[in-house]
Formats: sequence, C-alpha cells, structure tokens
Amino acid sequence: MSLPKPPKRRPSKAGYSTSAGAAQNRASQKANNELLFKGILCSLIGLGVLISPYFITSPGMQGIVAQSSLVGWFALVLGVAFIGVYAWRRLASAKKQ
Repeated sequence: MSLPKPPKRRPSKAGYSTSAGAAQNRASQKANNELLFKGILCSLIGLGVLISPYFITSPGMQGIVAQSSLVGWFALVLGVAFIGVYAWRRLASAKKQ
C-alpha cells in the first residue's frame, strides 16, 4: 500500500493570521470567564440549599433539606473561592499590562 500523493496547493495562511499570544490570551480569558461562571453558579446553589428550608412548607421535606446544610456551606465556600481566584487573576493581568 503506497502513500497518498502530496497536495498540489499549499494551505492559505488566512486562518493563521493571529499570533500565538493573542490565541493564548483568548484561551485564558475564556478560562477566567468559565471560572467566574462556576463561582456564581456554586454560590447560588449553596445559598439555595441554605435558604430553602425557610420557604418549604412540608415539615418532612424541610427536615431533609435542613440536614444537607453542610453541602450548602461547601458549595457556598467553593463558589466564593472560585470568584476570589477569578478576581485574583484579573488583578494580576491588570498589573502585568
């Protein structure tokens, strides 16, 4: 079995016009934005778990959700930590520029 023939035309450089630094900057911005999204989402879930027993009318369900307060605190702390890391990265990039 022989190898295929090489292409006759070279690929255009139009798709590669951005520099590697710009691509890396976009990737880091996307990672930072995802970190912020995860932080906000975890914080909202944690607050929801911690606050929801006060609004649930069924005593049985209220007790079940109240017992999961440790999970709510963990989600809240994790979300605040993600938001803190996001803020730390933003401050570090602002100082670098």
